[in-house]
Amino acid sequence: MDDIHICCPICRWEPDGQPYWQCTCGCEWDTFSTGGRCPQCGKVHEETQCIDYAGGCSQFSPHLDWYEGLEDIVKKLKEEIKERWSVKEYV
Repeated sequence: MDDIHICCPICRWEPDGQPYWQCTCGCEWDTFSTGGRCPQCGKVHEETQCIDYAGGCSQFSPHLDWYEGLEDIVKKLKEEIKERWSVKEYV
């Protein structure tokens, strides 16, 4: 997972780990530390707002669009699965 880069898909602002996001329950946290799930109430936030006062653009984007490099990880996993299919294992 070292190949994943997190940034706003619109303006490229990079979050710095600070608790900029607030859930409807009042919890403030770094949404990327939990994959968009509030650690207090468990609500999943499918949209994430870029933080304008921290240097971002204030636009909303799908949370998963912030993660760059996921496609490469999925491709690698598919290749590994295909390789295992070609190995004959005897039980």
